[in-house]
Amino acid sequence: MDNKVPQQINDIVGDNVKKLAQLFPSAVKDGEVDFEALREELGEFQEVGSEKYELTWAGKKNAKKIVQEDVFGRTLKFIPEDSRDADTTENLYIEGDNLEVLKLLRQNYYGMIKAITIDPPYNTGEDFIYNDSYAMSVIESDVAEGITDRLGERYTINKDSQNRFHANWLNMMYPRLKIAKDLLTDDGVIFIFIDDNEQETLKILCDDVFGKSNYIGTIILQTATDNNPRQINTEHEYIHCYAKNKAAQEAWSAPSEKAKKIQEKYNELKHKYQDDIDIIQSELRAWIKKNRDELRGVTHYDNVDDKGVFHDGDIANTVFGGYIYDVIHPVTGKVCKIPEKGFRFSESTMKQMLADDQIMFGVDETTLIKPKKRLENAKDVLRSVIYEDGRASTKQFEELMSRDIFQNPKSPMIIERLLSFVTSADDYVLDFFSGSSTTADAVFRSNVQRGTHLKFIMVQLPENLDESKERVTSRAKKTIENAIKFLQTINKPHTICEIGKERIRREGDKIQSENLEADIDIGFKVFRTADTNIKWNSLMDMGQIDLKQLEYTPDQVDFMPDAKDVDIVYELMLRQKDVPLSSKIEQVFGGGYKRTYLYADSYLVCLETKITNELIDKLARIDPLPIKFIFRDSAFQDDIALKDETFRRLKALIEKNNGMQKMAYTVEFL
Repeated sequence: MDNKVPQQINDIVGDNVKKLAQLFPSAVKDGEVDFEALREELGEFQEVGSEKYELTWAGKKNAKKIVQEDVFGRTLKFIPEDSRDADTTENLYIEGDNLEVLKLLRQNYYGMIKAITIDPPYNTGEDFIYNDSYAMSVIESDVAEGITDRLGERYTINKDSQNRFHANWLNMMYPRLKIAKDLLTDDGVIFIFIDDNEQETLKILCDDVFGKSNYIGTIILQTATDNNPRQINTEHEYIHCYAKNKAAQEAWSAPSEKAKKIQEKYNELKHKYQDDIDIIQSELRAWIKKNRDELRGVTHYDNVDDKGVFHDGDIANTVFGGYIYDVIHPVTGKVCKIPEKGFRFSESTMKQMLADDQIMFGVDETTLIKPKKRLENAKDVLRSVIYEDGRASTKQFEELMSRDIFQNPKSPMIIERLLSFVTSADDYVLDFFSGSSTTADAVFRSNVQRGTHLKFIMVQLPENLDESKERVTSRAKKTIENAIKFLQTINKPHTICEIGKERIRREGDKIQSENLEADIDIGFKVFRTADTNIKWNSLMDMGQIDLKQLEYTPDQVDFMPDAKDVDIVYELMLRQKDVPLSSKIEQVFGGGYKRTYLYADSYLVCLETKITNELIDKLARIDPLPIKFIFRDSAFQDDIALKDETFRRLKALIEKNNGMQKMAYTVEFL
């Protein structure tokens, strides 16, 4: 019974070696990679030269190393007072350096995130630089919590006068994108906003991280009209899009937002004129003509019948060799004109379309028949050029929050539009540069508009605004001062995170009030990076302490001061695969066993200081049976015989309670 809960959260190198061993058994010997054998397996039998096309920069080797390093001595602490609907929500808001957070999440959400949208620092010479080293001891752990570097210095601006201006930015981005790729589902997608300062570099970097073959495309996002006199007036940004596996992507389409506007107008006219199709069609056409600029791409949906709005499509095949058969005109009783290249639909399909009134006839048989393309089936494609008035996003944000407290907030409508092409049902959406929480806003909107149940994970560094104010330009300083005043009015700490969380609360309230009948999850659990709650290498484990001879309580031996049970449970769950942090924690028993918890209905965490036969009897009767039991070593007072006897009893009782069937479960010790 020595199955210990590992202190290490991720063993990336070990996992990769195991994958290699499955693919190339001859290349892995005794757990070590034989690189010469691996090259031969890949068909490379001689050196082809050291030069190759790749992006390189000062610090790249270390950036790769950082990806593999685990996070020691750190965890995610649940903040109930900042959370909303914590018992039921599936949304997360996490405060901390995103590199550390991504590493902490990698075990739980590996291959689970369908879409990532990020708006990283554009490296304009005014950007905040993130910490990149988290293989830290407990003593070092306040570094990240306090938003300081290893020497106790605050994070600094990456000035464009520095020799390693671009290298610093690449060293920040590379490990984050590498881990983000691990989190994506096989058909997952990432959208990255960027401007001219680093868009070219970012493209090559993403080719390196995701593979050039997984490049989906780049969207030109026009957000403003630049009237400043210079050679070329910059009026756009970029959105680079990559798939984890492009081969897993189907053709992208989404319900047309413009078509929805026509449908709403038709509903209004239908309510007004009832069954008078002629006047409904006449007024609808007049309205479409008046609003043609807003409805560009769907203005041809201007025909009306008793089933709704449609446009007339093409019945003819595109090449010679189409279907040939007779279609009888319903008025003249004669055979309708057959297209020169034949019909594009089979005869059986045509019969069904006729039965469903999906064919439009001309005045007589001499006019080609046409299929009715229904408005409700109108689809949008994601185009490479999108226009969005940046002022509209700012105005919307200010109406919800306050004026001029956040520079250039992204449009939730744009992100909602991107999500509509790549997400469905109950997918996870991640933003690890979440800023003002625009992505969370977009998720709310998407769930209302499309009836989905998307879940968001927002990650943001809790940058101290009072300190940031001292190192920025005059315009930015004014914005920060306004943000501080706003946070003072709602009695919140002066950090960017508080702006993001407040936006989620207000947008959630707004959406819920406007959609009273909709089942919308507007809650979110808040977590914050923090020191470990667990003394992983206790003096007792090292044989330097005998618990029975000490005045210390078991909690003092096992846990850090002020550690709460709920935080210990969450920390243990960070070491389990595919277990979302949004899962529910339940206290299993009352009475004398109040420190036994069930997580996600599957993981039993027993923090009781003493294991009794009565407790074992209770555990054996839990239905359904947990897949894992976690106990404290100290609860057995280092008595191996007692431990073995206890778990023989647990096994026997479980089998007895399940008709003498052997049950699958594991046991670990803390």
